[in-house]
Amino acid sequence: MTISVLTLIRGRKAHLLNVMEGLARQTRRPDELVIGVMEPTPLTGLPEMPFPVRQIRVAGDELPLARARNAVARAARSHRLIFLDVDCIPAPEFVEGYDRALDVWDGMLMGEVMYLPKGATDGGLDFDRFAATAERHSDRQGPPPFGIRPCDDYRCFWSLNFAMPRALFERSGGFCEEYVGYGGEDTDYGRVLDGHGIRIGWLRGGLCYHQYHPHHMPPVHHIRAILRNTAVFRRRWGEYTMGHWLHAFEMMGLISKNEGEGSGWRILREPSEADLALTRQQEHMPYANSARVIRAIERRQEARIAAE
Repeated sequence: MTISVLTLIRGRKAHLLNVMEGLARQTRRPDELVIGVMEPTPLTGLPEMPFPVRQIRVAGDELPLARARNAVARAARSHRLIFLDVDCIPAPEFVEGYDRALDVWDGMLMGEVMYLPKGATDGGLDFDRFAATAERHSDRQGPPPFGIRPCDDYRCFWSLNFAMPRALFERSGGFCEEYVGYGGEDTDYGRVLDGHGIRIGWLRGGLCYHQYHPHHMPPVHHIRAILRNTAVFRRRWGEYTMGHWLHAFEMMGLISKNEGEGSGWRILREPSEADLALTRQQEHMPYANSARVIRAIERRQEARIAAE
């Protein structure tokens, strides 16, 4: 079976170069790399690779993530599709691990993701160093001890690192392109897969290393897109998604629930510098964490109540 690796980019060219080096060092190289370029012009200065590399231009001022994933999938020429975020470096057996697993699993698979500290890629790719320093995300399920573990909750799906047969992606209809900007399209697609009876599984393998970059969690810098996209999800499925982020935004006094059934959420104020400081990933953190922020807000509220 042929395999295409698919990634998306807006900025972060240095991350992409690390991804490409990781793909060049695979025990089983992909048959092609397809890059969804969410930028005005094609990328230049990319290295020569031992497999074809193609760029697909995807227009859109806000991040057109759902549309871009569909575009690279349509452009792919292989039987199997591996979706990999541009900030994730594939370990040497990444492609081979997915290839073996898809021989025995008729469905979608989510591979392992480990998070690197700042500076881990300085001096080049050293997978022994990555293995010794990377951390697993505390808010995400880990892989099974070996093989594949079925996932019965579509809400666990995330598009950072997953693979599936092209035929199943086409059967699913792809990502809903009504989602524009950050948030919501992953959970929606998980629900789409569930509705089509397409199995989701956690894989021990398909390992990648997430490269450090500053982030906010909960993502207050994407608050408008999140509110817009959760409304899309509610219209499609009858309920809101991204509830943990909405809960955090409400605790921070950024949003409130509108009165009246189906009226959604409204923004009370824009995020302040204090909000950004609270949610910002610090340099000693390999990943950002919403639970950390929610606990901090709860402690502040408890202290305020105790002082009254």
